[in-house]
Amino acid sequence: MKKLEMLYEGKAKKVYKTEDENLYIVDYKDDATAFNGLKKGSIAGKGVINNKMTNIVFQYLAENGVENHFVKEISDRETLVKKVKIVPLEVIVRNIAAGSFSKKFGVEEGTPLKNAVLEFSYKNDALGDPMINNMQITAIGIATEQELKTISESALKINELMKKFFIERDIILVDFKIEFGKYGDKIILADEVSPDTCRLWDANTKQKLDKDRFRRDLGGIEEAYEEVWKRITSK
Repeated sequence: MKKLEMLYEGKAKKVYKTEDENLYIVDYKDDATAFNGLKKGSIAGKGVINNKMTNIVFQYLAENGVENHFVKEISDRETLVKKVKIVPLEVIVRNIAAGSFSKKFGVEEGTPLKNAVLEFSYKNDALGDPMINNMQITAIGIATEQELKTISESALKINELMKKFFIERDIILVDFKIEFGKYGDKIILADEVSPDTCRLWDANTKQKLDKDRFRRDLGGIEEAYEEVWKRITSK
């Protein structure tokens, strides 16, 4: 399958048309950004890890009833995916207080939450990806009530499946961000699952194994990504 015209270049990926109008190629980059693009850098090898890790997780989710856009891995950095129209929402699920949640609500980072928290942000760089609630989402036509119900139920199911997947590898799934797309008349999981989009802590030491090491200048960024990859592939 050949790459044709580049349709989109985001902070972490490029998306290309192919000869098949129903399929795209996603090409993962080593670029790293934080704070809505205000902090920029590069994490050597992360494009390869994020591509391969996403594909493993997406196949696991598909085997457990979560339809997604994965079709086939075609190189270390490239994957063939179904053409979807992304719903402009960042869907965030939190299991443990961390990051902006801790700051916003004054909850100490690392505090287990009494239930999973589902949040939405409006995907709009110009507006700074503001938080948005269900009624606002339907009011401005981002998604219908039924689509939002599907997204919410799917996100919580994905959370339960991924918590199990990671804890079997001695990793705690603190929180994560996912995106969904319209594929025909269905809403399916798209985008990626990686240390870029998940907070992942070592189950024993609570060491951060994700992009927070870049955000917070903690060092050991490449090593953290490689450690996650090693645990995923050793299982």
